[in-house]
Amino acid sequence: MSEVGVAAPRRRARRWGTGPYWLALQLVLSGSLLLLFILPIVALFTYAPPSRIVAAFSNEEVREAIGFTFYASGLAVLATVLLAVPLGYLLARRKFFGRSVVEGLVALPVVVPHLMVGLGLFFLLVVPGTPLYAVTKALHIPIYDTIWGVVLVMLFVSAPYTVLASELSFRAVDARVLETARSLGAGSATAFLTVTLPIALRGIVAGLLLTWARAVSEIGGLLILAYTILPGGPYSGPVTSTISIYIYDLFQLGDLTDAAAVSSLFLLLAFALFVLVRAGERYGWVPWRRGELSP
Repeated sequence: MSEVGVAAPRRRARRWGTGPYWLALQLVLSGSLLLLFILPIVALFTYAPPSRIVAAFSNEEVREAIGFTFYASGLAVLATVLLAVPLGYLLARRKFFGRSVVEGLVALPVVVPHLMVGLGLFFLLVVPGTPLYAVTKALHIPIYDTIWGVVLVMLFVSAPYTVLASELSFRAVDARVLETARSLGAGSATAFLTVTLPIALRGIVAGLLLTWARAVSEIGGLLILAYTILPGGPYSGPVTSTISIYIYDLFQLGDLTDAAAVSSLFLLLAFALFVLVRAGERYGWVPWRRGELSP
């Protein structure tokens, strides 16, 4: 075979690998996924006229549902900081028997259907006769249809993101930096607070943002454990529900326009929070620089 005949297929291969065809393939595939992200949101705003979105914002029940969702998800994120970050550090820095099992248990809530989560928590904490039911009764902490049930479900389904992000962030801290800190007289706790935690903070915050996003979007477990929220504990407001349950109820009633309007309103609020984070990056309100973290 002549050299010219061999060179032609090579040129065609290079054209596909680095030329316009390869770029076009990337654009088509990437654009298809972006359209999948964008078009449902466009459909929501198209179905709900702006007047209905404004009316949804003026609806006191909608504001109560959104406010309660933010409040409960904030408590879930706070609990995640207290519980998930230490577990991530333990998995990153300690070798112990059964660590693989623990890592599997941490990842399990990500793949378990969340209706099962609600059902499991119901059997564990709500059905009379179980040990933990007796504990909650003795402590006067009702779980069913209360904010505590919401926070538990949100914590279960969303905390793994912070555990995994914390573990990866702590592992990325150079051991030589810790050795230097200890050689200068810093104890384990001091080295953690002054060296390890500040270096890993950006990754931990990214995990917490994912945790919050997953918490506010939860519905499966709440359908069983906390469908309607009654006043009690740290929540003293009126009877309400999370925003996901509220929208689900509108859809079940056939009120599609209001369901689209409330959904659009919540998307606008979430977008406003995203813009606020970006402004915090630009003006130094947050502990990372612009471009280092993408929530």
